[in-house]
Amino acid sequence: MKGQHILLLTLVYFIFLVIIARLTGKNDSNTDFFKAGKQSPWYLVAFGMIGASLSGVTFISVPGWVQSSQFSYFQVCLGYIAGYIVVAFVLLPIYYKLNLTSIYEYLQQRFGRVSHKTGAFFFFVSRVLGAAFRMYLVAIVLHQFVFEQWHIPFEVTVILSILLIWVYTNRGGIKTIVWTDTLQTLFMICAVILSIYLITDKLGWSFTEFLNSEDLNRYSSMFRTETILARDHFLKSFFGGMFITICMTGLDQDMMQKNLTCRNLKDAQKNMLWFSVVLTVVTFLFLLLGALLFIYAERFGIALPLMDGQPKTDLLFPEIALNSGLGLTLACTFVLGLIAAAYSSADSALTSLTTSFCIDILNFKNHTEIEQKRIRKQTHIGMSILLVGVIIGFKHILDSNVIDSLLTVSTYTYGPLLGLFAFGIFTNYTIKDQYVWLVALMAVGISYGLGQIPPEQLGGYVIGYELLPLNGLLTFLGLVLIRR
Repeated sequence: MKGQHILLLTLVYFIFLVIIARLTGKNDSNTDFFKAGKQSPWYLVAFGMIGASLSGVTFISVPGWVQSSQFSYFQVCLGYIAGYIVVAFVLLPIYYKLNLTSIYEYLQQRFGRVSHKTGAFFFFVSRVLGAAFRMYLVAIVLHQFVFEQWHIPFEVTVILSILLIWVYTNRGGIKTIVWTDTLQTLFMICAVILSIYLITDKLGWSFTEFLNSEDLNRYSSMFRTETILARDHFLKSFFGGMFITICMTGLDQDMMQKNLTCRNLKDAQKNMLWFSVVLTVVTFLFLLLGALLFIYAERFGIALPLMDGQPKTDLLFPEIALNSGLGLTLACTFVLGLIAAAYSSADSALTSLTTSFCIDILNFKNHTEIEQKRIRKQTHIGMSILLVGVIIGFKHILDSNVIDSLLTVSTYTYGPLLGLFAFGIFTNYTIKDQYVWLVALMAVGISYGLGQIPPEQLGGYVIGYELLPLNGLLTFLGLVLIRR
């Protein structure tokens, strides 16, 4: 598939998003931008959240990770289900009871101003890095397979990608995103199902034959129970996944802002539970697709694509979809799925960053409605520029699989949020609010130090995603020390 065809398909897709944005963003009000008037149907929110949760990272990086980790990532996904149950029945009732716009307003009410700012700060860092990770992967694919042939710099590719997102989220905000994410999730799921069908057909298999094949057995090892010392042991992966979900969904303004647009708590809980089931099924399909890609590459002698002279497993899916002669249907399917995955995560991230910065950092509720709208629009532009800068920076520092990098960073940035919310929910203590920021930074510092200890010094124990709950525990214990 030629670069100009990919570009044309992207523009047509973008036009559909703009049309939706025009229909949903007519009022251009702060209420619609932040809460969608609290009128979103729960089933639309649930379906749209799948695309936002999976993102371009899952679409490309999870299949690419199968070579080194096989299906062990599914252990983490099982932990996600447990985490979503906690979010639905512990956190959502609190958010709805307090009628929050930003979930970090809870910390203001429970502890005080410094706790509020500290929570918002760690979300801000987490979401900027998370959104940049996701868009970075999509940007390098668009650059390598589209813009590079025209000698357009990577930086321009990034700017264009973020500019398109800014255009259709500028007016409607979360109200627009609830509807665009639904469309984008549909494209993404169709893309993975069609990709599996077309590749298995090319290999001369039915789907059942693929599931029963010896080739799949070489990649489908799932549960790691041999030694607790291993980084991917089942218990470490499961509980790590559970806490990742509690933090990256339940304590994350990006994901919770969609839930808070539902009509009531019951709808929001139904949304969360159905979303968790469908997300798990779709993630398993991505793992199957990953195995298929490596089987196909081996069968037809397709080498891993290079980036900066190094093999990059994340680029195998686009290489096979666009350059291996599997036909226009697979190529178009891949491009639509990739674009959908990219925009469904980045658009909500941009909106939630704008929301949190306006409410938690700038205290814009103290301003008039007209001033609030001006601040909101200026912040929206500022967040777009910030994402561009961070994504460009990643090109020069990332050298590992993106999904692994994303989850590793989350263990450090979400830990203080976990500790703060847990202390607020499960204790009745008040604290010396002015010291909260210091406790949070010390917890991150200690966690980072522990994460750098070589396994040889721990008897062969490899620290994995369990570092996140440990980080939260350190924050919790630190808050105990500064209780009144």
